[in-house]
Amino acid sequence: MSASCSTVLILGSAPNAVEAAPWPRAHFDHIVAINNAWAVRPDWSHLIHPEDFPEARRPVDLREDQQLVDYTHYIPQQNAFGGIVYTGGTMAFTAGYWALGALKPRVMAFMGCDMMYASAGSTHFYGTGAADPLRDDITLQSLEAKSARLALLAAEQGCACVNLSKDPSRLVFPRLSPEHVTRATRARLADTRGIAAARAQEAALDYAAPDGRYWKVQDQFDAAELARIDALWLTAYEAASIAVA
Repeated sequence: MSASCSTVLILGSAPNAVEAAPWPRAHFDHIVAINNAWAVRPDWSHLIHPEDFPEARRPVDLREDQQLVDYTHYIPQQNAFGGIVYTGGTMAFTAGYWALGALKPRVMAFMGCDMMYASAGSTHFYGTGAADPLRDDITLQSLEAKSARLALLAAEQGCACVNLSKDPSRLVFPRLSPEHVTRATRARLADTRGIAAARAQEAALDYAAPDGRYWKVQDQFDAAELARIDALWLTAYEAASIAVA
């Protein structure tokens, strides 16, 4: 199957990630595991992680069909889609933009990426971990808006973003069951004017961190301006009426 027709599973580390363990591999051409999620099932194709992901938590033996994806791979892809200040500095969105650019899928299906965190008990499938989206971060004021942006830019390429989780989620993607992923059609946009407006505002601000280390220069960014862009993306998503099946 060609890359442009592929189905990609983006697998995060939420407690419900383990539900993906028994899903038939035939549903997915690629499985992109984020950080510790490679431990959910052994047949992942890509492991994407930030530079500070501990080596002790990385897999030791890789098969020939498995690849590690680090910041040298994903930062250029995020820059191609507007840069990390706009794409959002959390690995769920980073994985999405990397996969969109590198794998050029027809469907990106997310699981274990709901970014909802329990106030007590396990926050991740492996126990309690640090939740990136909960930190004070100027790029993550609205997780919903950042997911809307990803869905819209993916839809422009004919790629549908869907959520395979049944749990509450900060992702705005339509829900789909794993067995129906292969039936999803290419995404179609009913209205693209909102996308143009949001992109124009991003271009006007011209906030950039080409090396991905936006936290070193975030004092140069206006949180209120970024919130206005978030609002534009949410409005654009509502107007676009993305059809995926």
